[in-house]
Amino acid sequence: MDISSILGVTPDKGLGLYSIRKAGIIMLTKVMAKELGEYNIRVNGIAPGVIQTSFSEALWQNDSLIKEELKNTPLSRIAPPEEVGRTALYLVSDASAYVTGQTIIMDGGGSI
Repeated sequence: MDISSILGVTPDKGLGLYSIRKAGIIMLTKVMAKELGEYNIRVNGIAPGVIQTSFSEALWQNDSLIKEELKNTPLSRIAPPEEVGRTALYLVSDASAYVTGQTIIMDGGGSI
């Protein structure tokens, strides 16, 4: 399982290199799923949007920036890290036994 970013799917101005790197992780997930599937190895990923971590603290601590971010997020909130953890648990559990090569976008709907 890998962790990418919503920016690997939907780029943002000024973050081109970061977006390219994250898009590469998403493609690596697909390639590895194809190559390892015959061994019954599943490969999936998660592409989170803004998660309330120290990495994104400059965004969610700034009232004007987070207000602008949430304006385009249908769920109108950012997620705590535990939500990414629960998605990861799903992907490594038997509940996702027939899922491979997928990257789950979890961004509160911001990319739609």
